Amino acid sequence: MKTKEEILRLFKAKKGQYLSGSDLSQKFLVSRTAVWKEINLLRGEGYLIEAAPRRGYRLIRVPDLLLPAEIRYDLETKILGKEIHHFKEVISTIDIARELAAQGHPEGTLVVAEVQAAGRGRLERKWFSPPGGIWISLVLRPNILPMDAPKITFLMAVAAAIAIEGQTGIPAKIKWPNDILIKGKKVGGILCEIDAEPDRVIFAILSLGLNANVDLDEFPPEIRTVAASLKQATGEKIDRVRLLRNILENLEKNYSQAKKSNFSSTLSQWKDLCDTLGKKIKISTPYGVFEGLAQDIDEHGALLLKLPSGEVKSFASGDATVLNSRL
Repeated sequence: MKTKEEILRLFKAKKGQYLSGSDLSQKFLVSRTAVWKEINLLRGEGYLIEAAPRRGYRLIRVPDLLLPAEIRYDLETKILGKEIHHFKEVISTIDIARELAAQGHPEGTLVVAEVQAAGRGRLERKWFSPPGGIWISLVLRPNILPMDAPKITFLMAVAAAIAIEGQTGIPAKIKWPNDILIKGKKVGGILCEIDAEPDRVIFAILSLGLNANVDLDEFPPEIRTVAASLKQATGEKIDRVRLLRNILENLEKNYSQAKKSNFSSTLSQWKDLCDTLGKKIKISTPYGVFEGLAQDIDEHGALLLKLPSGEVKSFASGDATVLNSRL
């Protein structure tokens, strides 16, 4: 761990107390000049650190950023988030995570951005990613068949929904195939892209976009009626770092269980949280539009749609719209 992060942890442990440059240099076995440089690096990241003659330094304020040191602080995971790459602005976290995965970076590598200039969702759609959201991508290396890849999305959906309700008290629901809803509006979306051979997944990039502290008037006009943010729903600013930690911890728990039980536990949770099953829906696909009853999820994570004829078709992907009329 870098000295800078170690100093930050000590600041937090001391809770506003002054730490002298001499004590810091002795504790970390570096010169006082090196301590001063590390302090300035922290200041450059947005930490407000006061310096007082004969007293030393103390931490006054932590920046509202998803910085690696903040995410790792009290993060109870063994794999996810142990390697973190943070950016003020990127084109897309997915692209960076894919490059890192191809270079051999370990499972659990996390890419975080404060802003995405061209974040994307399913079917190459643009994902609005202004400051205040949680825009992340994770490198996973699951030992599964490519046909089971849709279930990886379920892991994140369950982890995020549970974390949102746990922190805000607002029930979060899942809309097939990849949306997170609060009060019927979309607050987040999930995307999973894989690099695979016919019989195995080499790596997966699991991404989450979550409207945490995005103001409603910042949304493009065409999506304001269907989008939501946690800040808007709760009436107060969300602790993004805490929420992201909770999501990562939930996700790692789900992922570990999936390796042992073949996703059965996650699929059960997903069904309990799903806002799509049991309703009449319309699914739009490149091969046509289908209407029917969203009946269930199969063992691969595909949606089973019961058509008016009684035939049951499975869909691994598609755009689902809930219909008001009955079958």
